[in-house]
Amino acid sequence: MAANASAGESIADREVVITRTYDVPARLLFEAWSKPEHLMKWFGPVGWPLTLCEVDFRKGGRYRFAMTGSSGVQNTPFGGHYLEIVPNRKIVFDNAFEEAGSKKMIMTITFEEKDGRTTLTWHTLFESSAMKKEYMGMGFEEGTGSGLDQLGDVVAALKGAA
Repeated sequence: MAANASAGESIADREVVITRTYDVPARLLFEAWSKPEHLMKWFGPVGWPLTLCEVDFRKGGRYRFAMTGSSGVQNTPFGGHYLEIVPNRKIVFDNAFEEAGSKKMIMTITFEEKDGRTTLTWHTLFESSAMKKEYMGMGFEEGTGSGLDQLGDVVAALKGAA
């Protein structure tokens, strides 16, 4: 968990949970999260594609991403380490910008499959409620939702190719 939470802040004060259900098996969603060729098609908001995508997809492995907007200038890279990976069920990783003093958040992605459909839950735990407020003000929830919409297109294509 985030180690620097302000005293007295509950987890609810520091978390954001986004849920989507896809008409695909969990293994396809897991694949889309674990391979750079898929991540580059969906991760991030529309108009902000990943232009840096380095993935060592294993527990303890590192990832580095950067997005480039319409200006053509690549934004500050961000990344972290994979803390837990349970195939087709769960991915936990930390995430921070590659800038001095950047605070980390912990992302937990779960996949719950039932009758060929999978509910993906993206749980973000920020270090503090102030960090959460800052990220929410920068469009974190909308940007994440936009990426998850694109993920739907990627996994639909994977399902069609299967």
